[in-house]
Amino acid sequence: MTSPATNDARDRACHALLALAVERPWSQISLRDIADHAGTPLAELYATCRGKAALLAYLAERHDLAALAATQTASEDVHDRLFDATMARVEIMEPDRVALTAMARELPRLALVPHFPRTARAILEAAGVEATLPRTAAMAAVWVRVAHVWRDDEGALNRTMAEIDRRLKQMRSRLTRIGAGF
Repeated sequence: MTSPATNDARDRACHALLALAVERPWSQISLRDIADHAGTPLAELYATCRGKAALLAYLAERHDLAALAATQTASEDVHDRLFDATMARVEIMEPDRVALTAMARELPRLALVPHFPRTARAILEAAGVEATLPRTAAMAAVWVRVAHVWRDDEGALNRTMAEIDRRLKQMRSRLTRIGAGF
């Protein structure tokens, strides 16, 4: 278990990373830059986070946890619960849109891949849906597409909500066909 001081240092580093990502490309941001911007000694940051990829993983985890805390599962309909949980995750990212979009455009696609199944699992769990392997894989595919649409959707997020709805319906249909539905 990590100490509150460790989380505080990583939280400050996440804020620094997001601020720096607005100013310059991912490839031009070093761990030292992040530590300096966060007001944290590099050795202290390095002890909790070995590099930018680890910090990105922590940021994704923070977003997942915040979405889990924000999701309400009052509806009986699984589609509605999944929609709400997915939208909660999108809404958690919204304040950091400019930085996250800048990073996503610059990062190699494979750098983001490990985060998608974890986020998919969090969305399923938030919606009260058992996160079996087929469901997690299907939700990860939904999340990849939703995140891509979200990056280009400005304003009221109408395109993002339509994409979530459409992809969740496809997911349910496909999972039902293979006997892994809900």
